[in-house]
Amino acid sequence: MMDEDVEATGGHAYDALTPDLILSAVESTGRCCDGRLLALNSYENRVYRVGIEDDEPIVAKFYRPERWPREAITEEHRFAAELADLDIPVVAPLEIESGATLSHAGPFQFALFPLRPGRWPELESIDDRISLGRFLGRIHAVGAISAFEHRPIQNVDTHGWGPLERLMNSGCVPREMTANIEQAARVLLEAVEPRFEQLSDRPKIRVHGDFHLGNVLWSAHGASIVDLDDCCTALPLQDLWMLLDGSRDDMQGQMLDVLEGYEEFHEFDYGSVGLIEALRGLRMVRYNGWLAERWSDPAFPRAFPWFDTPQHWEQQLVGLREQLERLDDPPLRLL
Repeated sequence: MMDEDVEATGGHAYDALTPDLILSAVESTGRCCDGRLLALNSYENRVYRVGIEDDEPIVAKFYRPERWPREAITEEHRFAAELADLDIPVVAPLEIESGATLSHAGPFQFALFPLRPGRWPELESIDDRISLGRFLGRIHAVGAISAFEHRPIQNVDTHGWGPLERLMNSGCVPREMTANIEQAARVLLEAVEPRFEQLSDRPKIRVHGDFHLGNVLWSAHGASIVDLDDCCTALPLQDLWMLLDGSRDDMQGQMLDVLEGYEEFHEFDYGSVGLIEALRGLRMVRYNGWLAERWSDPAFPRAFPWFDTPQHWEQQLVGLREQLERLDDPPLRLL
């Protein structure tokens, strides 16, 4: 639950996440902090590099209050551990005590992770794309073994209509643009819905859910896949399409390279590839809804100062309309 004192004074829940609370939380797990504390790049949650005496630094992740119930976070942790136990390079949480990976500090649920620094992959080489495809194929082979019980299922309601409602109720869209933005988003989602319905019988599995290049870190020791915070039940395509960029020919070549590695470990449903632009449209709506829902968190206006400007919404209006047209593009030719 959110801290009642914070709510009563009109502050934000993360106001209570002080350095003392962070270090005390880590030390409550039996580790001795050396006082070094560095905030890492994260907005949905708060993530810190914490120095440990006579040991390697660790990462402490404090989950946003009231976003996920304990069961959903625990399920995320179990999935990560299941993957890591098979030597898939997913960064899984550390055990805190008696097998548990999740604990509490004040109003916050928190977990600890090993530190895995690295850089984003550029995927400019065929070998890099094939290698990343292998990782995804292995993740999905495990993801298909069993099912989530407490994580969301990706559909147009959870990833489209819900975020749009929160966006339009947020007050973040300039008043003079509200009607046009809502209409453009509604028309886009109405066009996306039948495309999802056509694939409703396709197998859905446990997926990473937010597999963009920022969640894959490369170092001299290889790849590290991080942040399963959005793991969900979805078509496997959800974890592949965000790796594509550039022209249609570029994306076609990239996808073929990724699939070369992917299909060494998991069969790909080629019949789902026509959903790529629909998934891109859903992400556009969901991203704006996410920013709007979090706008009361001071970290968001600082990090995304352009979000409530007329220029941003003019660009979004054009983008939504253009994405509607892209829905009618023929699928990538992969066979």
